[in-house]
Amino acid sequence: MENTKIIIGSDHAGFTLKEKVISLLKELKIEVEDVGAYSADSVNYGPIAKRVAEKVAGNDDWKGVLICGTGIGMSIMANKVKGIRAAVVHDTFSAKATRAHNDSNILCMGERVIGSGLALEITKEWLAASFDAGKHAQRIQFILDYELGKQQ
Repeated sequence: MENTKIIIGSDHAGFTLKEKVISLLKELKIEVEDVGAYSADSVNYGPIAKRVAEKVAGNDDWKGVLICGTGIGMSIMANKVKGIRAAVVHDTFSAKATRAHNDSNILCMGERVIGSGLALEITKEWLAASFDAGKHAQRIQFILDYELGKQQ
């Protein structure tokens, strides 16, 4: 977690949980950049997910957190950006595994799917985990090569 910076965003359906996650990150003394939503008023998740993903892509100092109703829409949009491995997570085991095995760089959660207590535990697990590399590095390289058109 040391030197980790988090850029976080939500739509209206994830606003309340986003605020709780920001409080946790600040307690953990992690630098946080909040890119909205700034209220529970309806907003399109696409531009917010894009902004988070573009900041994280190719920048090892930054990780992202995206929250919407299910986490699915945010993850689909974020994964359109090259270099992003956004994962929807609903449990602590998957939070750790997606970092260890998939080197995920954006955590996506759904406020309508999980409670805030679990979401905070998921966030802590995800932040504490690190990429195991080894055989997993080869798998991530395949993804990166595919993005660059080197794999078919």
